[in-house]
Amino acid sequence: MRRMGLIAGRLLLGGVFVYAAYTKLAQHWTLFAFSINSYGLLPEWALKPVAIGLPWLELVLGLLLIVGVGLRYVATAASVLLLVFFGVMLRAYLQGLDINCGCFGLGEPLSAKTLVRDGALLGVSLAVTVVVFLNEARRNRQPETNSLPNPQGTG
Repeated sequence: MRRMGLIAGRLLLGGVFVYAAYTKLAQHWTLFAFSINSYGLLPEWALKPVAIGLPWLELVLGLLLIVGVGLRYVATAASVLLLVFFGVMLRAYLQGLDINCGCFGLGEPLSAKTLVRDGALLGVSLAVTVVVFLNEARRNRQPETNSLPNPQGTG
């Protein structure tokens, strides 16, 4: 059951990250930079590198989640990224900013709905991260069959 949940969570998160990256990469970086700037958190010099680099990071994380490579690191990075996204969105929402979310390109206003969706994605990501670490701990506790002493005492 835990294995199926992990696979489902990985595929869901991976798909969301790939789709989010695609919607941003399909448009000019300046449009995403406008969305980032509307949050009022980054200095002007940081807008271009973040607007260009973040979609690529999302794409790489999404593909690695789907494939299942380096899950301890990838799941942790996805959780940290989603936590930052959620915190920034919550701050803007509580300040009453009338802005676009920027989650999937332009056109989606920041609302309670986007907060619930991103909060749910954060929850899934945290669950995936916890399961990955629990699986790793379980694997490390199991004794290796090759490490048994030789009954003849020769090696």
